[in-house]
Amino acid sequence: MLAGDVPPPVQVSSITPAGIQLADGLILPSACIFLDGKVFLWNVPSNLWDGWGREHLSVFETAVPKPEILVFGTGKRMELPPPSIRGYLKEMGIQLDIMDTRNACSTYNLLAEEGRRVAAALLPYTPRQWRS
Repeated sequence: MLAGDVPPPVQVSSITPAGIQLADGLILPSACIFLDGKVFLWNVPSNLWDGWGREHLSVFETAVPKPEILVFGTGKRMELPPPSIRGYLKEMGIQLDIMDTRNACSTYNLLAEEGRRVAAALLPYTPRQWRS
């Protein structure tokens, strides 16, 4: 059979001290964004919310269609982002759900399986920078 459909979205298997493990076994040691069934490496400041700006979420400006929901995993525990980040996403019409990364992974998987237009921004338990 020829594959004419959109491939299934990338699923998260678990979150470990080593990073975010995908269903295929690949471990992403640093922050990443799940958008439109794909995974993108995400370079963010190492301190949560310190130095964060619109540029860290600008990938969502170019997404067509935009996700209905952004599930944001903030590490080991849930930490609310500053009002500027929440307002920026609201301006784009994206609902923001913030939770710890373990719950964000599960929520993303569930919503993606339901066929929702969902994206996930996931921070690992141990902050690491992507090497350029």
